[in-house]
Amino acid sequence: MGSLQLEDFAAGWIGGAASVIVGHPLDTVKTRLQAGVGYGNTLSCIRMVYRRESVFGFFKGMSFPLASIAVYNSVVFGVFSNTQRFLSQHRCGEPKASPPRTLSDLLLASMVAGVVSVGLGGPVDLIKIRLQMQTQPFRDANLGLKSKAVAPVEQPAYQGPVHCITTIVRNEGLAGLYRGASAMLLRDVPGYCLYFIPYVFLSEWITPEACTGPSPCAVWLAGGMAGAISWGTATPMDVVKSRLQADGVYLNKYKGVLDCISQSYQKEGLKVFFRGITVNAVRGFPMSAAMFLGYELSLQAIRGDHAVTSP
Repeated sequence: MGSLQLEDFAAGWIGGAASVIVGHPLDTVKTRLQAGVGYGNTLSCIRMVYRRESVFGFFKGMSFPLASIAVYNSVVFGVFSNTQRFLSQHRCGEPKASPPRTLSDLLLASMVAGVVSVGLGGPVDLIKIRLQMQTQPFRDANLGLKSKAVAPVEQPAYQGPVHCITTIVRNEGLAGLYRGASAMLLRDVPGYCLYFIPYVFLSEWITPEACTGPSPCAVWLAGGMAGAISWGTATPMDVVKSRLQADGVYLNKYKGVLDCISQSYQKEGLKVFFRGITVNAVRGFPMSAAMFLGYELSLQAIRGDHAVTSP
């Protein structure tokens, strides 16, 4: 009923690397706003990070996601493309080269990609956030906690990605690498539906009927808009995920998703779940534009096509 097409995985790897390079500085700002304290609004956070840590502060924790998110996006895009293709071919009953796609095919393929993304991306996100957050002053990070509960910590908890992984596994076991996985699942399954589906329909809508596929400009615009939509709507659960994953650097404040939601709401009100929504939406555009453009152009080069084709 159609074979696995490995070029989707290779193209996803290239697109993933492009998205990390473009989006990591704003991702650091987003994480500090969601899981840190004392940063105020987006511009205030940017100024504070720059003043305390210079421009390099925005790239903290990038080496690990650059190496791993490329692989992660490779699998997500490969799984989505091949699942969607399989569903379409199965529905048609014959292995056409480009079978027609329906909303149900795209929806199910997006959900499968979302589930797979958590299995691979959970540890990646955790390490990235731990490295991004460990420069948060300890006394600020634990504001309101009894001082006798913990001893002051002056040095960063982690010396790098490898040390971070070994420390988490030593202290919490392998399950510790999946802290916040349930919140990530609640974010990514609907999030990928609002990522791939808008991209496919927007790219087709922008492309004139006479063209065999969307132009690079159409891919860039549709990918950017899909990213802004997906990340904007995913912000509430992204806040919960970030807080759960940042939790545990020095001590544990949350028992799970519901406890994190409850504590966050009691302390900061409903607005806390929309913290970072602006930077999420703004960051989502260039990241996703780079992701889809890198994916489509590399797929075109690998296949030797002359027209860009949607995943």
